[in-house]
Amino acid sequence: MQQITSIINGFLKDQPKANKIGCAVILAILALPVILILLPLIIWKTISFLTYIKVDEKPCKQDYVKRAEWLREKVIVAPDELINAMPSAVGSHYQGEWAIYSLAMTSMSLVNISHLYPEYTETYRQDIKKMIDITKSPAIQAYDAQQWGESPLESLDGNKDHMSYLSLLAWMITNYKFIGGDTEYDDLLHRICEALHRRMLAAPDLNLKTFPRTPIFIPDMMVTIVALNNYAQLYDGKYADMVQRWLDKAKTEWIDQRTGLLTAMIYDNSRSNGKFSVCGSYAGLTCYYLSLVDEKFAYQQYQCMKQHFAQEGFITGIKEYKGRANWLDFHIDAGPLLFGYSPSGTAFAIGCATYYEDWQFRNGLLRTAELAATTIYGHKQRHYLLGAYVPVGEAITLAMKTHHRTYQHAK
Repeated sequence: MQQITSIINGFLKDQPKANKIGCAVILAILALPVILILLPLIIWKTISFLTYIKVDEKPCKQDYVKRAEWLREKVIVAPDELINAMPSAVGSHYQGEWAIYSLAMTSMSLVNISHLYPEYTETYRQDIKKMIDITKSPAIQAYDAQQWGESPLESLDGNKDHMSYLSLLAWMITNYKFIGGDTEYDDLLHRICEALHRRMLAAPDLNLKTFPRTPIFIPDMMVTIVALNNYAQLYDGKYADMVQRWLDKAKTEWIDQRTGLLTAMIYDNSRSNGKFSVCGSYAGLTCYYLSLVDEKFAYQQYQCMKQHFAQEGFITGIKEYKGRANWLDFHIDAGPLLFGYSPSGTAFAIGCATYYEDWQFRNGLLRTAELAATTIYGHKQRHYLLGAYVPVGEAITLAMKTHHRTYQHAK
């Protein structure tokens, strides 16, 4: 905008004095169509923001199903096509990582909807099966295999962590089982969970690494805990002791003293004695995963997150950083940070706001999502406008919106 203003000022400056008024009138006339086009959009966005529908305890079936329909079409495609649907600007590694998260979160959404509306179970079960097969492909494995120097599925007898890929795949398979999936993936699930359990026992603090040169990333470890906890529910409590051991350590050793939140990352070789960190996006994601495993601990963490990172009011959302907020910033996991608001943190917070029936806060979060992303309505489908450019965001948001207690209590 500043460059456009400079160009206009320069243009007017170069005109003879007698022509300046006429030039200004011409520029105003030329700008009028743009103003007329943008003004209705601005008015519409303002009205939709201020009058966003009141959300109560009842799930919105039409919204959930239509958004799921759009996601099914976007993610159940050839693996390379799915990867290429992710923004190329983030690079091939994050394209792969966002692709598998799109698959995992979409499958979670379909499981949630299936428990809310059983008439969709058969269709969604077949869809999740297709997504598991896509996830098993070498193309989706690549983001993990390139970091560890080997295939995560061909090295299950080995000792390298491969925590991210294996945990997400195991989570998807257990969810498939929860809605009546067959035994096709049982052997693979047994082998994955055995490998994760064995590698956790070999680690000095039960934590596995996402990639070789990264710190311990607790939100990623939470997927491992969720997968093992789901496995325990399916197979007579096997690995339940490991889940409890990890949770006990989390509650006593990895809590940030300033906020009471579970740390996001543990640095240094000493791991448990290293540097802790917290931020809005990771806190939101961790709270969501915890709600799948330990309801009481998750609620306590959710309250701490709201206390230290939530901003409620005209624009309700989760701030990325505590105590500082640049007007514009960027974080690869949080997204563009406008005035400190975290798109990912705000989306993840919808999950616990839904689960703990915090309807007023949830309504504020959804209103902010509508302001920022804008829903595109179709006859059979709907999605956020930004979802067309960042499908993983659409998948995450739907998984969070459908995270009603009825699903967890039905398991």
